[in-house]
Amino acid sequence: MRACVSACFTTLPNPENSNASIRSTWPDVQQCSYLYLSPKNANEEPRLLDSITWPDTTPLSKPFSLNLVTSGAKSSFTIVPRSGGWRVGDELTVRIQLRDYNGNPKKSGGDFLISRLHNRELGAGVVGQVQDHLNGTFTAVFPLLWNGKADVEVMLVQTSESITVLKRLTEEQPDRIFFSSDFRFGNIIKQSICNVCLDPDRAPLCNFTDLNTGEQWFCYKPSGLDCNTRVSHIKGGFNQKISRGINMKVPIKAMENSISILPHAGETKKMKPGPSGYYYGHQWRPIGGPTVHQFNDAAVITACLKGKQLYLFGDSTIRQFYQHITKTLPNLLTFDKHSSPQSGPFFAVDHTNDIMVTYRCHAPPIRFSKVPVSQLRYVANELDGLTGGPNTVVVIGVWSHFSTFPLEVYYQRLMTIHRAVQRLQNRAPGTKVIIRTANMKDLTLSESLTNSDWYSLQRDKVLRAVFKDSGVLLLDAWEMGQAHYLPHSLHPQPEIIKLMFDIILSNTCPK
Repeated sequence: MRACVSACFTTLPNPENSNASIRSTWPDVQQCSYLYLSPKNANEEPRLLDSITWPDTTPLSKPFSLNLVTSGAKSSFTIVPRSGGWRVGDELTVRIQLRDYNGNPKKSGGDFLISRLHNRELGAGVVGQVQDHLNGTFTAVFPLLWNGKADVEVMLVQTSESITVLKRLTEEQPDRIFFSSDFRFGNIIKQSICNVCLDPDRAPLCNFTDLNTGEQWFCYKPSGLDCNTRVSHIKGGFNQKISRGINMKVPIKAMENSISILPHAGETKKMKPGPSGYYYGHQWRPIGGPTVHQFNDAAVITACLKGKQLYLFGDSTIRQFYQHITKTLPNLLTFDKHSSPQSGPFFAVDHTNDIMVTYRCHAPPIRFSKVPVSQLRYVANELDGLTGGPNTVVVIGVWSHFSTFPLEVYYQRLMTIHRAVQRLQNRAPGTKVIIRTANMKDLTLSESLTNSDWYSLQRDKVLRAVFKDSGVLLLDAWEMGQAHYLPHSLHPQPEIIKLMFDIILSNTCPK
């Protein structure tokens, strides 16, 4: 099991003690959070997490010179020339040399780079497959998918040194995002700290572990009130103990960054691994996947969704789909007046066309301002409550709110969802399940310590590994955001959301 904060290596209070826990029926939970794994998770988790291990990064010795940190401005890339030029169907290779602030070549790997090939006028873009050679050099490879000009972009997202800091933060401060709950009895209201893992030596704990999924959640028991008086879940804030500046999202330059792609000639090469899709004509085109149709008219969308139920579960990036569809279809009646604008639950219906659309946020850890406890639902439990069938479409997105916790916490949540998806597919064949991946963001320093793109990348890899070959459709928000000309954003702009929803509808109505 991977390293964690010593405070997490704790034993829970005796569940027989009613002052410590109201969930006395929970069987033998002796350890906190990700240290408790079911036998099936315990067998699979090390293999899966080891398969996405990040290269070792530079230890930050004391004193540490900032001049030795990777500098995007001092680094460079070159396009590898090709005899006879480039044609559609070929591959373009780019070599990248990282340097420190002294201008010296880096000798180790572990930096986080991304790359993109694009043509703004054609509305074309595709991500490159980046390989770390662990010696300060990288290679980016692109499939050539359109005829005309193409510009290469390479970006240093996070330096290996900053990733060292981010790794240490997760090990030493997994609770730097803290939560609370209101407990209420009559006119008495008290607030108490809550989290995935708490120190039982500090105060008695209320154990709110979900009996069906095994997902753990704890609050310190407020003095004078019982655990069953909890009424709300609240994002408390962020404990920031590191204020070091981080060199991130810096473009890497080249003497020449453009090529001309000639028309196709000969056999097309297929990259392995390659991108999941690309943009052309401002539309997303999957590679090797089902065709994405354009749904630009409310009548066409209504015809697609007629007689169907659309269930949206997850974080605010899934809420965007609900907001998009309710703005697009004027005949949908919404019943959201008494729901929280952040957490919902939301419900919309078109009685004439027998269309139902719902959104519900996932259970803690969820960083919404205030959610009634009565509305906290684990996605796996919601899936177990669905009848399912060919007219049921489920879209799930759970990722951003797990960024500060060790990967084991996220892995366990995904596995409970994965098993619930399997149960749903077994009892209701034909149910369409779509999983939305993570995406990159526009980062500030404080956000980089909680919602870093490197954190998101690790969770994106775990999500893909868990749902590989599971019969669900992966909506690749990671590549769709990265390949687009619009800037990175936690909440992709409406143009990208529309393209993502076209994928959902194309999977719902493939004909």
